[in-house]
Amino acid sequence: MKRGLYLVTPDWNDSARLLQVSRAAILGGATVLQYRHKTAPPVLRLAQARALRALTRELGISLIINDDLQLALAVDAEGLHIGRDDGDITLIKAAAGRPLQVGVSCYGDFERARAAVSGGADYVAFGAMYASPTKPEAPSAPIGLIRRAKQAFNNVPVACIGGITADNAALLIEAGADWVAVITDVYQATDPQAQAAKIAALYP
Repeated sequence: MKRGLYLVTPDWNDSARLLQVSRAAILGGATVLQYRHKTAPPVLRLAQARALRALTRELGISLIINDDLQLALAVDAEGLHIGRDDGDITLIKAAAGRPLQVGVSCYGDFERARAAVSGGADYVAFGAMYASPTKPEAPSAPIGLIRRAKQAFNNVPVACIGGITADNAALLIEAGADWVAVITDVYQATDPQAQAAKIAALYP
């Protein structure tokens, strides 16, 4: 997966709007899209994930599914993103029965990241880097974690999330973040394509 802007979807039930804004953001330069909708019923989740799978295939970027291995397999997504209590990486990959990228949320915990890498994680994610409108209760993660992880984990990519905007992403990218994960700054933008392009342009 190419470094750059890592889109994470908001909890929108309006599938047409979700697809329209996602398309605009990908055209703006996003390199990865994670489908995350914690409150949708299963039928809607499957329909939205299938539609986003078609979109990401059309536009040539990777699709990651949040926390749902069966959904990831059902739509033939490239990857799965898991949190604190979402299972063992080795068991997940074995259950997938095919190559599957697995990313792990590590919050502000370097030792969790070390364990994830040892367990076979394909990337680790830290956050919240800044105050997050999506998860206002999330503990903060210092930027120094990015540098430390890049030094310690060789070729394992590092993502970061939480309150990231076009105005504050540069510091994270300079610290070595392979992906900056963004929800609100793109999906709530007046011009999502232009906003995505601003963030994508921060990558050399």
